[in-house]
Amino acid sequence: MEYRNLGRTELKVSALCLGTMTWGNQNTEAQGHEQMDYALDAGINFFDTAEMYAVPPSPETYGKTESIIGNWFAKKKNRDKVILASKIAGPGLRWVRDGKYQIDRKNILEALESSLKRLQTDYIDLYQLHWPNRGSYHFGQIWGYNPNGSNTNEVLDNIQEVLETLQECIQSGKIRTVGLSNETAWGIMQYLRISGEKNLPRMVSVQNEYSLLYRTHEPDLFEISIRENVGLLAWSPLATGMLTGKYANGKIPDGTRWTMIRKQNQRNTPQAHKAVDAYLSIAKKHSIDPGQMALAFVTSRPFVTANIIGATTMEQLKSNIASFEVKLSPEILKEIDLVRRDFPIPY
Repeated sequence: MEYRNLGRTELKVSALCLGTMTWGNQNTEAQGHEQMDYALDAGINFFDTAEMYAVPPSPETYGKTESIIGNWFAKKKNRDKVILASKIAGPGLRWVRDGKYQIDRKNILEALESSLKRLQTDYIDLYQLHWPNRGSYHFGQIWGYNPNGSNTNEVLDNIQEVLETLQECIQSGKIRTVGLSNETAWGIMQYLRISGEKNLPRMVSVQNEYSLLYRTHEPDLFEISIRENVGLLAWSPLATGMLTGKYANGKIPDGTRWTMIRKQNQRNTPQAHKAVDAYLSIAKKHSIDPGQMALAFVTSRPFVTANIIGATTMEQLKSNIASFEVKLSPEILKEIDLVRRDFPIPY
């Protein structure tokens, strides 16, 4: 396993990060514990979760994933072996703090205390803002994103309040570093500008969607990641499993993610299926597992700090972790680039 610096800090995180959002819904607690055991033994020291998990989000599953992780820490007594990331939810979920909330001082303090309790730990290594108060073009909203709905001065005042609150949490030892999630280039740069001007905590990472099918991190966010040391933590690197070929020819196998998101599945487009077919052909031509090819591509990108892998079975997890050993040849990368030119944003 390779270990990379988290932003400008001395924290070294594994190039593969264990995603946990299925635990408490598609996966039982025992299965989550088995995944953590295996991942840690394989050299993965970086786990990512969130207060709103498990997914799909619901009142019944809210907080369950953090509780599963907390029970594992209590049982294994190995909190020091893991660099743990969690997130405070952005506004919009009616069951989170009665639905009357945004990311601000009051809610950061409340959410953090609740996460620490569920996780059965005194600190979180990387505390992230799950999505901005002003909204996001992620989660399938890229085609209709409009930043005109929020007041710029109010947004900037909120950013300063958030950073000041996070500084208090760092000083109290409850978090070590801070990061963004589902952010824009403008949002990242405003956080960096204000933290620099006011001597407040500096964002070390941004967790956005990135895969062969969704490459909006390039080119502008790419440059921010490199020049500002705000590396990408890539979520959905397999596009909910689409890049494995499991949904080819219109199939939706029982127990898969797509059975749970039929009405809100932005990835199920003709263009995306055509792009997947092209990537599957590349993998077949070079005798590579298509899922491992897709993961190896993401892990190899120079702006990626960690590739967040997730699985509902141990077989999937083992295959995903094994992708780290797959190295893509210049020929394969050239063929991938040609497919991207045909299908730059397929969903």
